[in-house]
Amino acid sequence: MAQQKVVIKVSAMTDQRTKQKAMGAVSDIYGIDSIAVDLKDQKITVIGQMDTIAIAKKLKKLGKLDIVSVGPAKEEKKDGKK
Repeated sequence: MAQQKVVIKVSAMTDQRTKQKAMGAVSDIYGIDSIAVDLKDQKITVIGQMDTIAIAKKLKKLGKLDIVSVGPAKEEKKDGKK
């Protein structure tokens, strides 16, 4: 499994307390390299070799969530020269 980047919007994440709960819930999943939380946009970004479904199940306990994107962790640069 390759590195992937998952961005999830959690509508219940409105303050520092719910931010800590979200980070705590996700942090015990195997294969995570980094977690970033944006309280303003209510989004949590997780990077690593992990199961996206496991992340969604953990965050669902906090409230309604929307998966914004799932993709490769680093985008490959395309060289336009020939």
